[in-house]
Amino acid sequence: MRLLLPSLVAASLLASLLGGCAVPSAVAPSAEPVRVRLIAFNDFHGNLEAAPGLTLPWPDPADRGKVARLNAGGAAHLAGLVKALRAGATHSIVVSSGDLIGATPLVSALFLHESTVDIANRIGVDLAVPGNHEFDAGKDELLRVMGGGCRPDRPEALARSCPLPEGHAGARFPHVAANVLKADGGTLFPASVVREVGGVRIGFIGAVTRTTPSIVVPSGVAGLRFTGEAEAINREAARLAAQGVRALVAVIHEGGDTGAPGQPMEWNDAGCPNPRGPIFDIARRLSPEIDIVFSAHTHQGYRCLVDGRPVMQATALGRGVSVADVVIDPKTGDIDRTRTESRNLPVFNERSDPALRAAIVAAEPAPWNEALRAARPDGAVAARVAQYVAAAAPLAGRPVGRIGGPFDRSGRTDASAGRLVADAQWAATRAPERGGAQFALMNPGGVRTDLRCEAGAPPCGVTYGQVFSMQPFGNSLVVMTLSGAEIKRLLEDQQRPGRAAPLFLIPSSSLTYRWDARAPHGARVLDLRVAGQPVEPGRDYRLTVNSFLAEGGDGVSMLRSGRDRLGGELDIDALVAHLAGAPVPDPVPRIALVE
Repeated sequence: MRLLLPSLVAASLLASLLGGCAVPSAVAPSAEPVRVRLIAFNDFHGNLEAAPGLTLPWPDPADRGKVARLNAGGAAHLAGLVKALRAGATHSIVVSSGDLIGATPLVSALFLHESTVDIANRIGVDLAVPGNHEFDAGKDELLRVMGGGCRPDRPEALARSCPLPEGHAGARFPHVAANVLKADGGTLFPASVVREVGGVRIGFIGAVTRTTPSIVVPSGVAGLRFTGEAEAINREAARLAAQGVRALVAVIHEGGDTGAPGQPMEWNDAGCPNPRGPIFDIARRLSPEIDIVFSAHTHQGYRCLVDGRPVMQATALGRGVSVADVVIDPKTGDIDRTRTESRNLPVFNERSDPALRAAIVAAEPAPWNEALRAARPDGAVAARVAQYVAAAAPLAGRPVGRIGGPFDRSGRTDASAGRLVADAQWAATRAPERGGAQFALMNPGGVRTDLRCEAGAPPCGVTYGQVFSMQPFGNSLVVMTLSGAEIKRLLEDQQRPGRAAPLFLIPSSSLTYRWDARAPHGARVLDLRVAGQPVEPGRDYRLTVNSFLAEGGDGVSMLRSGRDRLGGELDIDALVAHLAGAPVPDPVPRIALVE
C-alpha cells in the first residue's frame, strides 16, 4: 500500500503505520475457521475520568417504559472492559471510531490532548480514524499530537505540552482515512490498514464525515478536501480485494439514530426501528465487499443490519463499546456473515447502581455477560489518569464563581445551559467600547456539559475545571453587524429545505421570537424582537457570536458576511466573568414554539 504521510509525523509513527498497512503476499491457510473479536468505541472526547454526569439512559428493568440513569464511563473502566473482552477471545482488535480528542474536559485539553493519546495507548487501541474534532487545531497539530514530541509552550497560554517528565511519545496506533485529501490529491492518512491474525487478513478502511469543513473552524481544515465517504471506501475496498484481502471493515466517523426520540435507549434492538441519518444512506451505498460498519459522530446507540451487515455505534464519551465476533474462512479469507455475533455493552464504573448493573448483566446472553462480570477497572490506567488529574488540579480546582441552580442542555428549543453562555457573551460585548452588541447567539454543540452543583444544594461554587468542560474550544468572541432582514433570514435557515428538524442557535435574553414548525421555510420566524422591540428589516443590529460561528461553522454561512467586525475575549473568560454575579437559571425559553 502506498503511504502518503506528512514529514511532521515522527519516525516511530511511520514505523507503526508501515507495519500495520503491509499486505503480505501470501498467508498460509489454517485448517480451522479463525475467530476474531472486534472492539470499537467512538467519540471518547478525552473523558478520562468517571465524572458524575456520565450516564446512559437505560430502560428501567421494573418498567421498560421508564428511563433509569446508569452511571458509566471513565478510562480505567473502559480499559478494564476491553481487557475482559480480549481475555475471552484468542484474537482481538480495538478500534477508535473518531473524536478521540477535541471538545474535551480540562484534563485532556489543558495538555493539548497528549494525555488522551497516552491513555489510548494504554487501553490498547490498535487503529483509529480521525473524527471532525481531531481537526479542531489544524492538521499540523493533529499530526504532532499523534506523531509525538513536545510543543513549545507560549507564556500566555494556559495549555501546556508534555506535563509529565517522560514527554509525549505519540500514538502507538495508526490513523486511517480514505476520504481526507491533501492539495496534491494524496490522502492525509493511509486509506486503510491490514492486520494479520491467526493466519488471515482483515482490512480496516477509514472515513470521516464529509461535512467536517462545515463543522470545524475553517483554519482547522485549510488545505484539505473531504470527499464522499462511501465512494472513497468503495475504491479502497476494491483495491484491497484485488490484493486478496476479503475480510473488510469500514470505520466511519458519521452516524445516525434509531427509535423514538425521548424514549429509553434500546441500543441492541436488532429490529432497528426508525433508522435515520447519513450513516444508513452511506451503508446502503457501500460495496458488497464490506462486512461490518463501525460508526460514530451522533453519540447514539444502535445495532442495525443493513444489507446483511452490522452497522453499530456505542453512544459516546467512553460509556459503551461495540463488539463484533467474526468468523473468517481460512480458505477464502472472507467473513462468514451468518456467524457474526455483535453487541453493544455498557462500561460500568464505581457509580453504577448495583441493582441496575446486576439486572443488565443478568439480561445479557453469553459471552457478553461473562465479560461484564469479569471487567475490573485497570489499575495502571487509573494511576496514569490520576497523574494527569494531579497535574491539572491547581488550575481545575480554582473557584471562579457561583450559580443559583443547575444549568442543563435539555430543551425543545433553547436550554438553560446555552442561555447562560449566550447571556455571558452578550454581557461581555454589550458595552460600546467592546462592540455595542445588542444580542448574542450561541451554537448548541459548543455547550459541551451541564453546569451543576457537584456537592450540596444551590447556590454553590463553580470551579475553572467545570467551566472549561462546558466551554473547551478556546473560541474568541466576535461582534458584527447584520441587518434585520439578514437576521430573519439567518434564523429561518436554522431549518433549511431538506433538513428534517431545526438546529436552533441559542439567543441571549435580549432576543426573542416564536417558531412555527408548520409554516414553510421563510415564514417560520414570528414576532422577532430585540430588547422587546420588533426587528426592522432595514435597520442594522450588532450581534455577538463565537469565532467558530463567525467563520461559518455549523453551516451558518451568512455570518461570514457580517460587517464591522470587532474581536473580543475568549468565550471561557466571558463565562467566568458572568459567573461572578451568581446567575440563576432562566426557566423561560427565548424561542417559543407555536403549538
